[in-house]
Amino acid sequence: MKHNISIKKVEKSKVEDLDFNNIPLGRTFTDHMFICDYENGQWQNPRIEPLHLIPTHPAAMALHYGQAIFEGMKATVDAEGTPMLFRPQKNAARLNSSADRMGMPNFPEELFVEGLKQLVAVEQAWIPPQEGSALYLRPFMYADEPFIGMRAATSFKFIIIASPSGPFFTKRIKLYAETKYIRAAEGGTGEAKAAGNYAAAIRPTELAKAKGYDQVLWLDAVEHKYIQEVGTMNIFFKIDEKFVTPKRDGAILDGITRMSVIALLRHKGFEVTERPITIDEIKEASNNGTLEEAFGTGTAVGIAYIQDIGFGDETIHVSNKSPVGLDINNTLNGIKTGKTKDIFNWIVKIEKELV
Repeated sequence: MKHNISIKKVEKSKVEDLDFNNIPLGRTFTDHMFICDYENGQWQNPRIEPLHLIPTHPAAMALHYGQAIFEGMKATVDAEGTPMLFRPQKNAARLNSSADRMGMPNFPEELFVEGLKQLVAVEQAWIPPQEGSALYLRPFMYADEPFIGMRAATSFKFIIIASPSGPFFTKRIKLYAETKYIRAAEGGTGEAKAAGNYAAAIRPTELAKAKGYDQVLWLDAVEHKYIQEVGTMNIFFKIDEKFVTPKRDGAILDGITRMSVIALLRHKGFEVTERPITIDEIKEASNNGTLEEAFGTGTAVGIAYIQDIGFGDETIHVSNKSPVGLDINNTLNGIKTGKTKDIFNWIVKIEKELV
């Protein structure tokens, strides 16, 4: 189905002023944005416009009741300069899964993908050419109905903005296993990519960073011993030649990179098990020498290699090298840049006629 997306372009792009070798993280935005409105029970007026401030009523329900969800994606280019998206259909489906949990309307998945393709085609010049860099894409939906009262909103906006980005982590990272605060509980909103989940993580992350760590390693809400995920990532451990990752239980985000890494590891001959993992198990594996490596996975970070985990007053040493994680990262980046054959058909190329 072809969607009629109107496009209004800026007279002069700001991309000429950007130094791709020095991109301020999360502070540089492209010239345009995709917008679609939900009114009277349907999505309408999909359009690409110059990036601008959004008029917001002080009573907009997202500001008071938190009906706000988002996705994170990246656009890259191959050797011929063709823009590419990585598994955008999965992001479209996950956005709607989040919408279901948060009492929000589903967004048409075909329009989600088409809007991305059209926006990336317009903003192709903003895709960084450097290795490990990409054009970060942020689709999000929020309730903009002005109303004070506890019910589902009736009007929403769906928007996509874009920001060129370099590599997220350039060094091995240290995690702090949080035993006081929690990220999510079974039956809560942990599996949704809801804005409030990230707001609740800000303070614990600041405390972890003040102790010299890079991210929080979240533990379960009941016993504070079962590993869930990291602040911006899912997590994998290699123990005695086999990989384990926490089983999804309704409190863990269904990461697109996570599912892709599972497929790649299995394709490369590794056994991967999704199951409950305790922090004590990781501590024991470190002590007896069977913990070989660990890494986080996510759209923004790609693959982040884990050096140590702080747990109370102890430091659990993971590893100084991550050979499998490095290989998986290179394979993923190769697929996303067209250098490695896409045997899984994960890549969606932007047609030349759009560009």
